[in-house]
Amino acid sequence: MLVGQNPGAEEDKTGKPFVGRAGKFLNKVLAKNGVIREELFVTNLVKHVTPKNRKPLPDEIAACAPYLVAQVNAIKPKIVVLMGTVAWQAPRVEGVTYVETYHPSAAMRFTKMRKRFEEDFRVLKELL
Repeated sequence: MLVGQNPGAEEDKTGKPFVGRAGKFLNKVLAKNGVIREELFVTNLVKHVTPKNRKPLPDEIAACAPYLVAQVNAIKPKIVVLMGTVAWQAPRVEGVTYVETYHPSAAMRFTKMRKRFEEDFRVLKELL
């Protein structure tokens, strides 16, 4: 299971997470590591677009957290990858391994973050 921050404009329009530039980058990293995106559940911690795509506020995170917990309980993933500092705030469900990495959009822009992001997915491939 992959968890991001919140939908952007393109994601809101399509109803699908990570379909914009960050999603294309994420797809490349997944494919490079032999992970099939269609076999993953991909979602966001905050379930709505924020005004001007700003970072979600603490009350928005708190309001949406129970929905993510319900998704984790329903899907029962072995591993949940939390992508970005907002996603890192997600509540944890007992018995699930959580991995924190950078958000794909940050990894696209900053070389150090890209290296860590790509390394995290190499390690995840071995865990899977």
